[in-house]
Amino acid sequence: MEDSIQNLAEIKKEVEQSARLFGLKKPRIPKIIAVSKNFPAETMIPLLESGHRLFGENKVQEAQSKWPGLKAKYEDIELHLIGPLQTNKTKDAMELFDVIESLDREKLAREIAKIRDKTGKCPDLLIQVNTGEEPQKAGVIPAETDALINKCRDIFNLPVKGLMCLPPADQEPSPHFALLKKIAERNGLETLSMGMSKDYTTAAAMGATHVRIGSAIFGERK
Repeated sequence: MEDSIQNLAEIKKEVEQSARLFGLKKPRIPKIIAVSKNFPAETMIPLLESGHRLFGENKVQEAQSKWPGLKAKYEDIELHLIGPLQTNKTKDAMELFDVIESLDREKLAREIAKIRDKTGKCPDLLIQVNTGEEPQKAGVIPAETDALINKCRDIFNLPVKGLMCLPPADQEPSPHFALLKKIAERNGLETLSMGMSKDYTTAAAMGATHVRIGSAIFGERK
């Protein structure tokens, strides 16, 4: 798995080049979230030993099986939940993750606020936008995103830091990244989690602050 260190180094160079080549006068160099879905805990050790601390998981239950021990050993890990969050898993997610990127409905926002009020703690939150309006995919549709952002801020007083999207697999991602950035700008949000293994250079060129990369770092999942 030492290949993961080299893969990450190469991806960092590509991301930085893309951001500088196509970005603004002051390009934002995206942070790389190493997505460890379906990879065992020991797979993370080489990256952790090399100093990488930003990781993402799709499922709460899988994360619970491998990250508590790693977080105890490497205290400055920042763990993101990037998969859909069921309401009944909210408490577990809030205990383990530092950032939840998949807030997409009022019911979930209400549950997060309820648990926050009880515990006094809340991870940073990103709202997932279903830019392609795909019925099988999680995320709030673009036309309803502003309203959800306002409710999360004004009614529930939640720490919404930005937006996340997952463009349709069969479409050019650029329009979706542009749409996400537009929504973020008009709502005064800084964080843009967009771009994965197949399109992270495009996302970097279009203002992403975070890219979520799994297979390009760790290899193909079994």
